[in-house]
Order: sequence, then C-alpha cells, then structure tokens
Amino acid sequence: MAKTQLTRDIEESLYFYGLEQSEIIVEEVSMPDDRGIVDTLACRTKSDGTHEWRCYELKVSKSDFKSKAKISFIGHYNYYVMPKPLYDAVKDEIPSHVGAMVYLPFDNEAMESDALTKGSLSIVKKASRQELLVEDGHLMISFIHSLFREVRKAKKLEKGLQLYRSDELFRELSKRYIGYDVSHPERNFYHAFADEIEQEAVKELRDELDATIVELNELKEKMRQNRRMTEPYL
Repeated sequence: MAKTQLTRDIEESLYFYGLEQSEIIVEEVSMPDDRGIVDTLACRTKSDGTHEWRCYELKVSKSDFKSKAKISFIGHYNYYVMPKPLYDAVKDEIPSHVGAMVYLPFDNEAMESDALTKGSLSIVKKASRQELLVEDGHLMISFIHSLFREVRKAKKLEKGLQLYRSDELFRELSKRYIGYDVSHPERNFYHAFADEIEQEAVKELRDELDATIVELNELKEKMRQNRRMTEPYL
C-alpha cells in the first residue's frame, strides 16, 4: 500500500530525529524468524560496542492503529509514532511497555523557513526496556540488507541504467528478446528496458497520488460529519 503524505512527513521527521540521537536509521526492515516488518528501525552503538535497537511503528489513523497487521516490536525499546490527535484517542490502548511519540506539524511560517522537516516529534510516553526478541547478529543482517536496498534505490534514481554492470544489463536485455520486431530496429532492447524503469517510477507516483486522494476523501468525510454535528436542529 502506498504511503500518504502525512506518513511520509512523519517518516522524514523520524529520520532526522534519529540522526540527532546518533542513530543509524532505515525504513521497512524485514525481521528474521518471520516476525514481520518494522516501519522504522534504529541502531545505536554504545560505548562498550554493543547495539541498542529501537523499533518505531508509524500510525496515522485509528483504523491504521487497529489494523490486524503484525506489529514487530522486537527491539530493546519500541515506540508508536503518530499525530497527537490520534494519540489522544488511543493512548489507553497502548501496552504499558510500549512508548509513544507524537508528531506536531509546523505552522506556515516555520514551513517557509529552512527547516529540514515539516514537523517535530516528542516523546509523550517512554518505552520500557525489554530483551531483544531476535538474535542481534540476525537483526544486524536484516538491517544491512535494508540499508543496501535504499542505497540501490538512490543510485537507480540518480544514474538509471548506468547502475547496471555490462553483464547485468546484457541479462536484462536478453530477457526482452521475445516479441522483438526486427523490422523496427529503433525500438531496441535498451529502449524497452529504459521504458520499463520509467514506467515503474510513474507507477510509484500514481500509487502515492491514489493514497493522497484516499486521505483527502477521509478528511472531507470528517468535515461533513463535523458540520452535521454543529448545524442547529431544525
């Protein structure tokens, strides 16, 4: 499912919050032992060389909070991250050992400044430390794989086909031999491959737009409900 703009704003704020805490941080990390996917995973290296892991689950709506999707709170410290109105609505349902951080968007004046993010995060409920629920070494491998995924995504965005080695590019082009029309040499394998990469980028943008439309419709419905509640009885 594509992310809404609010989710991306919170994710960005959490990323910079982690940097300020001297954490290495990455999004969407698949857990070992079939323990689901952590929205955001942060690693702190302590003075004795050991690792301290923090798991963050981002929630932007009540239905999102109550989703039956697996919550991967396997870290030493585990937090929900959500807008303050949502926290106020669900705070009594958060387990005692799980912490909570609230997101507060900046006002228009702050948005026009040189702020790196569109809002701030603050801890409103501290998490209790627990034992790591997976082996540290296995978790580190998953963490590194996710970091490498993000590096490849960034390089693809920046360099496109230049990222592929000659042998990789040859294999990808060879897959596209079926259906090739020799009577139209201008539409060669390279062009077809480049078009596929472009179409993938377009699809991602469309998914983001669809998610934004869903979010907008939800806000419109809430506004209609609020108006009905405040209208005088006739």
